[in-house]
Amino acid sequence: MNYRHIYHAGNFADVLKHAVLTRLIRYMQKKDGGFRVLDTHAGIGLYDLSSEEAQKTGEWVDGIGKLMEADLGPQVSELLEPYLSAIRELNPEGGIRFYPGSPKLARMLFRPQDRLSAMELHPEDYVRLHRLFEGDHHARITELDGWLALGAHLPPKEKRGIVLVDPPFEEEDEYQRLAEGLEKAYRRFPGGTYCLWYPLKKGAPIKEFHETLQALDIPKMLCAELAVRSDRGITGLTGSGLVIVNPPFTLKDELHQLLPALKDHLAQDRFASHRAFWLRGENKAVKDD
Repeated sequence: MNYRHIYHAGNFADVLKHAVLTRLIRYMQKKDGGFRVLDTHAGIGLYDLSSEEAQKTGEWVDGIGKLMEADLGPQVSELLEPYLSAIRELNPEGGIRFYPGSPKLARMLFRPQDRLSAMELHPEDYVRLHRLFEGDHHARITELDGWLALGAHLPPKEKRGIVLVDPPFEEEDEYQRLAEGLEKAYRRFPGGTYCLWYPLKKGAPIKEFHETLQALDIPKMLCAELAVRSDRGITGLTGSGLVIVNPPFTLKDELHQLLPALKDHLAQDRFASHRAFWLRGENKAVKDD
């Protein structure tokens, strides 16, 4: 309840999460039928990077700020085009003042048949999120603990969906809670595509987290990680990871294009790295760099 994403909006972790979310949405849209995005920890939806809070940390400068100015090459540019176009649409006068959170980004990419369910527990953030989508019949905004949504709001009536779980990691047991939440949700909606975000930092139980996920009875789980700096002498966030359950068959190859480019442009020291690999399912991993 103390976490406020405005201090971190548009940082390198957001870039990875939103780049992958965009690819998941575009893959879903290859079929005519509608689908639902369920965002369990939605935040306020739209962030003003000129605000006092965002300016205090300036994290976006080393995230989306670098990416928008980067020479990405044709293949990566094509993969990131929907994501970066949404940001340009929010900033018609140029520059980057406004940055979309996950619910806003998803909504901007929707077709008429696609829908959003966004959960936010923080009372002030819920009010702002609800106001942002007021009158939008494609969006359902609920003041609710996002962990509860993994049971109460699945499966969606569309029977197709992306479930984004991006908790604040304020508690020490969040990695375990993330695994338990996935197990519960998957039992209710085994055909869904799940995108689970987690932080990389010194001492984080990443190996144990991965082993817990591997022990679940879930056939396909793809993992993508991006670290922008060494964790030596640093107590804060050094990178982030995503676990994608039931990933599109195209995603592994797309990560092979995206991750090296994101590492090259967002690196904060020479120890920046990336990796993509199967936790469950396919055996062939994307080469680390």
